[in-house]
Amino acid sequence: QVQLVESGGGSVQAGGSLRLSCAASGYTSTRNCVGWFRQVPGKKREGVAIIDTDGSTTYGNSVKGRFTISKDNAQNTLYLQMNSLKPEDTAMYYCAADRVQWLLLPEYKYWGQGTQVTVSS
Repeated sequence: QVQLVESGGGSVQAGGSLRLSCAASGYTSTRNCVGWFRQVPGKKREGVAIIDTDGSTTYGNSVKGRFTISKDNAQNTLYLQMNSLKPEDTAMYYCAADRVQWLLLPEYKYWGQGTQVTVSS
């Protein structure tokens, strides 16, 4: 059974940084496209960053140059380093995984429970 557990969310002032982690179990990360999404109540889930099965990365336009996605295959852990945070980055952040290469589309089969990120101005 695939399980994804996010951590690292919290409250930070604009311009600050946070690092999210997603501990995964029940699947092989090298065979799955894995990524981070975020959602604000009343809005669609948005793709933030993904790592494809070949190791290539894709970022949403709103986070390019500020966020960095990475993973540790040995630890089966996915990370999202978020720098220069803005109030509009405030959202629930989810990690996701699937063998299908959905890239930034929120159609992944497996999801974590989410971790809240709040950025104040």
